[in-house]
Amino acid sequence: MKILVVDDDPRLRDLVRTALERADHSVTCAADGAQALVEAARSGPDLIVLDIGLPEMDGFEVCRRIRARSEVPILFLTARDDEVDRIVGLEMGADDYVTKPFSPRELVARVGAILRRSGSAARSEIRRHGRVTLDMTARVCRVDEATVALTGTEFQMLEAVMASPGRLLSRMDMANAVWGSGAQQSDRTMDSHLRNLRRKLAEAGCPESIETVHGQGIRLGACS
Repeated sequence: MKILVVDDDPRLRDLVRTALERADHSVTCAADGAQALVEAARSGPDLIVLDIGLPEMDGFEVCRRIRARSEVPILFLTARDDEVDRIVGLEMGADDYVTKPFSPRELVARVGAILRRSGSAARSEIRRHGRVTLDMTARVCRVDEATVALTGTEFQMLEAVMASPGRLLSRMDMANAVWGSGAQQSDRTMDSHLRNLRRKLAEAGCPESIETVHGQGIRLGACS
């Protein structure tokens, strides 16, 4: 897979590049936000590792501009364990985050998990519920004939509830389906992704497609 690494620290860029190349990924790098936008448009990466604390144009602005034209998966690097930064990043459409300092093995593992969610292991299958269609091969969501641009995580969440219509998924069930068994994700992280997913489906005309039963879990709603 082609990975774009964006960070203004040359030592960190080299560390991340080496770790990803050892995992058989092809890596290009950018040192600032402007260069990142140029490189993202030029190389069409499968995933972007993006530092928040970039000079002149920070990672949030880079993410916003990329999201205006692409749903490429984005993994944020945060300089501190700041919940506000994490939540803002997820609200803007990032798929995951890693806090500095980090283990290169953890970074590679998170990159691999995002790539799997975003389509490298897609199955040849069409799922339908009311007006919502999931094309599992193309990793495309549609409401009627309109395409709904979802991140890899949002797609995986919708897939999880559509795979079990009528079943109430606990938060643990949802976390296991999206991030894998034993993964540690905060309620705030899950809520941010669910909020983005609901908003996008509502904007496409299905405001009640995912329901939350307080204290119990999440289930597929009506979209007729």
